[in-house]
Amino acid sequence: MYATYLRLDIFVWDSDRTVIRAARRKLARSAQRDPARRDARKRFYREMLRHHADAQRLVAHCRL
Repeated sequence: MYATYLRLDIFVWDSDRTVIRAARRKLARSAQRDPARRDARKRFYREMLRHHADAQRLVAHCRL
């Protein structure tokens, strides 16, 4: 899933809302609204946010 995060074309300093919007654009149309896939969507969004938070921590750690 980290490769998917990298393909979102976002910057490290972008907000969580921007990450969610970019991730939603990566989902297929049928998966965006299907009630049966709601839990899978939530897991996907949470994982993208986790990767984004990790990237922000890494940048904050490496900045001088």
